[in-house]
Amino acid sequence: MECSISMRDTGMRLAKEGYEVHGIDYEGHGKSSGLQGFVPSFKNIIDDCFEHFVSVCEKGKNKNKARYLLGESMGGAVALLLHRKQPSFWNGAILVAPMCKIADELKPHPMVISILSRLSNVFPTWRIVPMQDIIDVAFKSMEKRQEIRANPLCYKGRPRLKTAHQLLMVSLEIEKNLNQVSLPFLIVHGGDDIVTDPSVSKLLYDTALSKDKTFKLYPGMWHALTSAEPPESIDLVFSDIIAWLDERTLTSSEDLRSSEMEQKAMHDGLLSGKNI
Repeated sequence: MECSISMRDTGMRLAKEGYEVHGIDYEGHGKSSGLQGFVPSFKNIIDDCFEHFVSVCEKGKNKNKARYLLGESMGGAVALLLHRKQPSFWNGAILVAPMCKIADELKPHPMVISILSRLSNVFPTWRIVPMQDIIDVAFKSMEKRQEIRANPLCYKGRPRLKTAHQLLMVSLEIEKNLNQVSLPFLIVHGGDDIVTDPSVSKLLYDTALSKDKTFKLYPGMWHALTSAEPPESIDLVFSDIIAWLDERTLTSSEDLRSSEMEQKAMHDGLLSGKNI
């Protein structure tokens, strides 16, 4: 996927609620450089995202603002790995059908995985990974499917060997380390998602160290629950996301104002010679 078309509605909905939104196209995705659909190293994606989003957050006008990650599917994996890279930097994360584990229905046979894993080092860009058409199984809306297929910035076709291997390895690593997640998070996941496994999202909720964590499962919804469901279902998901953000940003703003008032009182006291 990519930012400018596929994630446009998500960005607009958040912006209308007063949130500043920034996105990035991963290497090999959208308008970024690299062979389309090719991810030679997931670590490079994490490094690129970290550099980009930290540079945004550290601009003068943003330094006192709360910082939230939002990732859908593979982006959910990216968000979790960004958190692991610098755990205390982010105020929270919204994980939309996160890729904590690739659903068993989409995985080739273990023997096929073993063969393809070895081949990925020899023929990394080959598109021979056997799997269902991800567009058909992820997006319930026919209109959305047509939009994606008509979008030249979206990769279509079978995953490239190295990309598939990287995604599999990352999902296995994340699944193994779910208990290391410590930031506040909201997970939203469709109950009928057969692309990423909702039971692993529940496992993340159950095992994460985070004290502030919320898991919402939407029965009957598929993988693309923020873009390819009936309008009333999409509205429900976004209302839950906005409510979660509003509750935490209001608290952050009150804490910031309180801190600023204390600093001002101390400053005024020092100027007047009073001890505070």
